[in-house]
Amino acid sequence: MKINVRSAAEPDLSALLTLYGELNPDDAPLPQASADTIWAAISRQQGRTVLVADAGGTVAGTADCIVLPNLTRGGRAILFVENVVVAGTFQRRGVGRRLMEAAVRLGASADCYKVQLLAADDEYVHTFYEACGFKALAEGFRRYIP
Repeated sequence: MKINVRSAAEPDLSALLTLYGELNPDDAPLPQASADTIWAAISRQQGRTVLVADAGGTVAGTADCIVLPNLTRGGRAILFVENVVVAGTFQRRGVGRRLMEAAVRLGASADCYKVQLLAADDEYVHTFYEACGFKALAEGFRRYIP
């Protein structure tokens, strides 16, 4: 199976929403008008790249990446990765690895000094990221806003 990782475009929005439904199955579907407005804002955001893994014309996975300018580390930026999801039918076929490799390349091309992400507290997720060369070096904290 050939996997092409590329930047998402507006025609990918429906497939992205389907993937995000797999990531967060308890979330109510986003109304199309809201999704369109949010996608337009994402598309205009400097340093933001939503990657998609295209497997023969099917969006098999995604990773949302943003380059954050930084005043430390000699001014080198940080690449944050969020909303990584691979469709259930494409898992364990190299899609996630290709997405993470593309994210790291994106960070390198933006002269980032690190790629950072938070991972679900599931052993298989941690094993996946470690296999992609990431190390659990810090403890993440979250505070959800109701």
